[in-house]
Amino acid sequence: MEEVTINFQDLIQEKKWKEIKYQVVDIDPVDIAEAIEQLPEDDDIILFRLLPQEQAKTTFQLLSYDKQERIIDGLAANVNKVTSLLNDLDPDDRTALFEELPGEVSQRLIQLLSAEERRIATRLLGYPEDSIGRLMTPEFVAIKHYYTVAQALEHIRKFGHDSETLNVIYVVDDNWKLVDDLRIKEIILAKPEQKIEELMDHRFVALNAFDDQEEGLQEFQDYDRVALPVVNTEGVLIGIVTFDDVMDVAEEETTEDFHRFGSFQDAIVNPLKARVMLLYRKRIFWLTILVFMNVFSGAAIAHYEDFIQSAVSLLFFLPLLIGSSGNAGAQSATLMIRSLAVGDVEVKDWFKLLSKELLVSFLLGITMAVGVALVASFRAPDIIIVVASTMVLTVMAGSMIGLLLPFIFTLLNKDPAAASAPLITSIADITGVLIYFSIAKMFLL
Repeated sequence: MEEVTINFQDLIQEKKWKEIKYQVVDIDPVDIAEAIEQLPEDDDIILFRLLPQEQAKTTFQLLSYDKQERIIDGLAANVNKVTSLLNDLDPDDRTALFEELPGEVSQRLIQLLSAEERRIATRLLGYPEDSIGRLMTPEFVAIKHYYTVAQALEHIRKFGHDSETLNVIYVVDDNWKLVDDLRIKEIILAKPEQKIEELMDHRFVALNAFDDQEEGLQEFQDYDRVALPVVNTEGVLIGIVTFDDVMDVAEEETTEDFHRFGSFQDAIVNPLKARVMLLYRKRIFWLTILVFMNVFSGAAIAHYEDFIQSAVSLLFFLPLLIGSSGNAGAQSATLMIRSLAVGDVEVKDWFKLLSKELLVSFLLGITMAVGVALVASFRAPDIIIVVASTMVLTVMAGSMIGLLLPFIFTLLNKDPAAASAPLITSIADITGVLIYFSIAKMFLL
């Protein structure tokens, strides 16, 4: 892939436009998109300008939103090129692009669309943010239940060219209410004179245009479909969502959860391209909150200051013990956040998981206590029982914190990923300090 990019870069520098036009015809749009992403500024726009119209449309849809915006800015002087490109884009991809652009830019570009495409774009953008309606495309093939198989195939041949997918054909009544869906294989293998209603079993799955996109993702996972129909509140078929669209949602949700778990205020798409002040703003909020949380940890240590002076050896094990507590909590939280996100567990399961985690964390604590006791036997034999028992209790406490926080956030209608690793670690640190010195005072005084 790097060779393709370097080749185009050399040709652009040498201004061999005809050679570029000749070469791009035989290159897959995926590879061209990758080259455009890697080319330096200005070269990327030049290469895109030299693509044939159909190839430009396909390639554009494969580019990142940042690059798409840059391409449109670069084509601003060529209104006809931009107009043609936007009108040729698949409606769902165009909606996703408009969502990423500033409002005034989106409005300006919408005005370049044809009347029909403008109507479609406005309707899709009218659905709530992160709803299925924003994700769907109106490009599908539907047939009537009273068609014969021969009529259905003729209809598919006539209207199927612009369809997002032909793997599934949707069956509607005269009022366009969805009554079933059929795999194309079922229609092709049926006898020409058979009625479509003879092939139907009425066992279809549909999404509502106002459903959350995450619900749509769950439906795809549950039913293993390449596409799902989208209906309005009256059951009328208004669009479809394809598997590749929900995979984009899955990637966005995973990225968002990952950033939240790392205590980022919002997701950062590409840190290489992000400005310094943007990176600063995204990270400073939670880090400042956590600074003040860690003050409590310092206050807990200060509370035992006099006692620590009489047993200085305790300080050697302090980072090890509270670190183990935070690590156990982060592990437990990662498992719970993932399980809640994919639907493996629900909020009502918290008590069952709590009892299981108590046993698991106890076994983990015992194992780790053996290790820390071995270290203490060489370093400070007189506090073996203190560090060993603290290890068991802090690992259990950290695990409980990591388990319960995602459930608490879910109950508060917050994303469980907001129960970030640093937040869990900070709470576990405070708890660990209190447990450690409380046990030490109990045994050593």
